[in-house]
Formats: sequence, C-alpha cells, structure tokens
Amino acid sequence: MGSTERRPNGSPDDLADLGYTPIVKVSEPWTVDKVLDKIDNAPPTEPTSPLAFFHMLERLKTTKREGWRRFGIDRGESISDHMYRMSLISMFAPPSLRPQLDLPKCMKMCLIHDMAELLVGDITPVDGVAKPEKNRREAAAMDYLTSNLLRSVPGGATTGAELRAIWQEYEDSQTLDSQFVHDVDKMELLLQMVEYEKRAGGKVDLGEFAYVSQKMTLPEMKAWGADVIREREEFWNGQEHVRGEQWNKDTVKEEVKKARDDYYDRR
Repeated sequence: MGSTERRPNGSPDDLADLGYTPIVKVSEPWTVDKVLDKIDNAPPTEPTSPLAFFHMLERLKTTKREGWRRFGIDRGESISDHMYRMSLISMFAPPSLRPQLDLPKCMKMCLIHDMAELLVGDITPVDGVAKPEKNRREAAAMDYLTSNLLRSVPGGATTGAELRAIWQEYEDSQTLDSQFVHDVDKMELLLQMVEYEKRAGGKVDLGEFAYVSQKMTLPEMKAWGADVIREREEFWNGQEHVRGEQWNKDTVKEEVKKARDDYYDRR
C-alpha cells in the first residue's frame, strides 16, 4: 500500500486491506493539516456531533504497531489492542502500589496515552524521528483531537480537556500514576513479545524488545518484567537467541542505541 490512503473511487484494491491503516507520510514540517488532507473521510472543520471524533478513533483499531511489522508480523496488534490490554493490566496493580494509585485514572491513561498515533502513526526508535519532533507531532495531534474536533460538540470541550490533561500527565511522567502506566506500557510489550515468539514456535526472535525490561522503574513492575524475561528464557531453553541486554550492547550502532534510550526516557 502507498503512503496515502486515497485510492481510485475511494475503494481499496484488496478487501484484506480494510483492517489496516498505513502511516500517512507528508512533507516536512509535519502538520496535522497535511495528514488530514491525505486521509479518506476527513472530519468537518466544525463538527457539532461526537460522531466525527468517534470515526477518527477507528484509526486506532486499524493502525498496527510498527515494531512487529519490521519482523514480518503484518497482521499483528493494533494500537487499540495494545492500549486495551494495558488498561486491564492496570486493574491488577500490585498490592503495595494499589493504595497509592488513582486506578480509574490509570485505566483512562492507558486508553489515551497513544491516541495521537491515529494521526502521527506508531513512530519507533529506529525510524529516525528525534524524540523532540515525535513529541511535537503528538502534542499537535492531541490538540487537534481534544480541542478542534470537540470544540463545537455539546460537552466536548470538557471531555476534551480531561483527555488532553491525562495525556499530558503521562507525557510529563512526574506522578506515580503516570510512572505506573509507563511501566504497564513496557509490560504489555514484553508479554506480546513472548506470545509472538511462542506462537511462531521460535521461528522469530524478538529479543531486541526484551531491552525494555531494563527501563521499567517501579520495583513492583520491574519484578513483573523479570518474570516475563524468565518465562522467555524457559521457552528458548538454551537455544541461541537474542537477549535484550545483548542486543543493546553488542549488535547496535551507537546512534540507534541513543535513539532507543531517548525513546524510553520518560522526559
């Protein structure tokens, strides 16, 4: 599929593509308007109903997580798949953390934190987009989604402001709630890594993603991450495979290491 979504007569070449939304590529500098100009069924400029917002959210269901696609997993999880399981994981917060957390807000944060990717796409550490530029694009997308798109919708301004504030809290990562959700984000990735490896019967080695277990920070969540890594080692059972720390230290160019570290830095 091409870098835009428009096709002759607005129809896809293959119905199998209906469940996949490609990243929209535009000229620099990246702007929301440039993306909206290239997508089918762009919402009206002054919607008076939340339907336009609801339709935009569909893109989270059809935009795939790009890290897996680099390994040939083309029909893997979507952004919304990832966020949904994160929300459920957060409900099982370890007992020592639970009393300190606002769990309803954490669940919302899980479902909101990657919302900007419906316009920006899933930018990974190896895509060559510097973290400040990634942050700029995502903030612009959230401003559009939570303000412009909901401004004229009854009750939309209030709801949009809440969505934007929760997203910003996650981005700033200064509160325990946001730090917990960052760790849940990594936990969900680790689970998916092992699940794909097992489903493939060891024919795919996703060990580079094991690196994120080293970037978890809350002790209780680090323990969960370590459990997943042990599960993975038991699966490989001594066979040659990539370990996260090995991938980061021995097999990656310095610029890629820096980009990956920057990507997982909370600030």
